[in-house]
Amino acid sequence: MAAVPKQTTMAIKSYKNQAQMLVKNYLLADPFAPYTSILGGILACKVVYDLTDLISSFYIKTYPSLTKIQRVDWNNRGISTTHAIFVSALSLYFVFWSDLFSDPHLTGLMVFRSSQLSTFGLGVSLGYFFSDLAMTLWQYPALGGIEYVIHHLLSGTAVAYSMFTGEAQLYTYMVLISEVTTPEIHLRWYLDTAGMKRSTAYLINGVVIFIGWLIARVLLFGYMFYHVYLHYDQ
Repeated sequence: MAAVPKQTTMAIKSYKNQAQMLVKNYLLADPFAPYTSILGGILACKVVYDLTDLISSFYIKTYPSLTKIQRVDWNNRGISTTHAIFVSALSLYFVFWSDLFSDPHLTGLMVFRSSQLSTFGLGVSLGYFFSDLAMTLWQYPALGGIEYVIHHLLSGTAVAYSMFTGEAQLYTYMVLISEVTTPEIHLRWYLDTAGMKRSTAYLINGVVIFIGWLIARVLLFGYMFYHVYLHYDQ
């Protein structure tokens, strides 16, 4: 195997350092992080939409036979599923593993704590809400009715407020953990649309939805309200 020339190695390191400086000083810098993360979230939605369409065309037998609006819904749910996996994983990290909101030695009240990563994550999520709302309005009411529009407006407003002010990011991420049930809900729709409603996978997925809903949307919210009660003075 031929050795890489020293000049090439130095050039690669130079480009790597420049990329790191770009990310650190601009993309994740405090003044730019909210806006770059929102834009990144919107662009990611476009990429996921196209990839879902491409992959489904090759590997899902029933996909070509779907109507145009069904294919749009199919691909749009791919975006929602990807966002749900991303934001629920990030939320679990911040709520249960990160020291950002749990370390008593950190300065400042817990409800005012934030970081570049926590702000960036909320921005990506906000970019998703913008994209999904735009898709819903574009295809209205095929992808969702007025209740869906109201849900996204309220969710987007809450996420935007927490992102731009840095307030209550812990509780915002607690609520976003509930997105962990979204992939299963979409999988239920996928299986139904693909004609697999009577399959074992459909049944197992239903059980997973029940358990996930109980934990992430019932018990977790009880924990959140208890946490708010304990820190009511803040």
